[in-house]
Amino acid sequence: MSHQAQRLKVLFAGIFSQILCIGIARFSYTPLLPVMQEQTWIGDAEGGWMAAINYAGYMCGALLAASLSDLQLKDRLYRVGLILAVVTTAGMALTDNMLLWSLLRFLSGLSSAGSMLIASGLILNWLIRNNHRSELGIHFAGIGLGIMFAAIVVELMLRLSLGWDAQWLWFAVLGGLLAIPAWRWLPRPEPINVTGGGKPMLDQPPGKRFMWLMMAAYFCAGYGYVISATFIVTIVEREPALAGMGQLVFLVVGLAAAPAVMIWDLIARRLGYLGALLLAYLIQVAGIVMPALSESLAAVLLSAVLYGGTFIGCVSLVLTMAGRLYPTKPAKLMGKMTLSYGAAQIIAPALTGMLAAQSGHYNTGLWLAGGFVALGAVLILLLRVTDRTAAELDQSNRLATG
Repeated sequence: MSHQAQRLKVLFAGIFSQILCIGIARFSYTPLLPVMQEQTWIGDAEGGWMAAINYAGYMCGALLAASLSDLQLKDRLYRVGLILAVVTTAGMALTDNMLLWSLLRFLSGLSSAGSMLIASGLILNWLIRNNHRSELGIHFAGIGLGIMFAAIVVELMLRLSLGWDAQWLWFAVLGGLLAIPAWRWLPRPEPINVTGGGKPMLDQPPGKRFMWLMMAAYFCAGYGYVISATFIVTIVEREPALAGMGQLVFLVVGLAAAPAVMIWDLIARRLGYLGALLLAYLIQVAGIVMPALSESLAAVLLSAVLYGGTFIGCVSLVLTMAGRLYPTKPAKLMGKMTLSYGAAQIIAPALTGMLAAQSGHYNTGLWLAGGFVALGAVLILLLRVTDRTAAELDQSNRLATG
């Protein structure tokens, strides 16, 4: 097999793991939430709490990823995560008990960290070791594809008049098929920290100021991301003029997200990581608050494009930057960054669900989310103009990409 073919195979292992662990184990909940609310006893508050619990599991997975340095152990945990994603998805169909559902959502969140963080670190380590460009855009395209996958599958199953429980079971079956290439195509990591050309892989720890500002900015991004990710289908379906359009809007989010990650890689080559992040944050603010400004289908679809085209770009840029700083143990800093992102994802859906239950709409939650992302943009700007680490990263990125 050629060097380039092996690279594509490794990246596709990551894509399939993202579709399984993010698209199914995480994002299938978003288009299935209104179905479950219609066919079971779940209300807005309970839907928000289960989303928060899912992110609590993700955050615990991030903490685990941040605490481990052994690549072989991380490889084993990645494979456990694939199995966990399939099992917990199937389990959602077998009960309607809130406690059991919450436990399953927690464990599915744990599996999501395996795909998002551990797989990202393993793939980035493999790319650097084998003298490939250290960019994760293609890998993170799996998240957008996963969103599209979830939206299309739910729409097809609704047309077949399948109940909420049958839909969860079908997702588990499809997830089992995706797990096969995700497992087989990712090579076991090498224990030696040198590239294929014999060049040592050296970590470049950033200063405390960079870390604190970056983590605060990433917390803001996490708050903004999770509101639309969790409630966008429900928000659309609540509008009488847009009833039945929820799956279409969620599909558009995925369509925008899939190619966007590679576009943000190109933007980062020109503007640097923080310059690209600043632009993504500002665009995302508009995407988040637009449904609160207008209830028209055109506005909601534009919101889906802006949101889908930016949220995963923020994740890809931050985690690639973390991997560039720590090439020998990339998931370590990725995990720390994701702890701040995950903390917001626990707080935001629970708070938004309670606000929606009291007011009968999600507008307050959308404005709050947009405000957090705007604050994150201010922090990114401050970091970009005052921190040396940011300048050094941007210079090395330009040298690496020619």
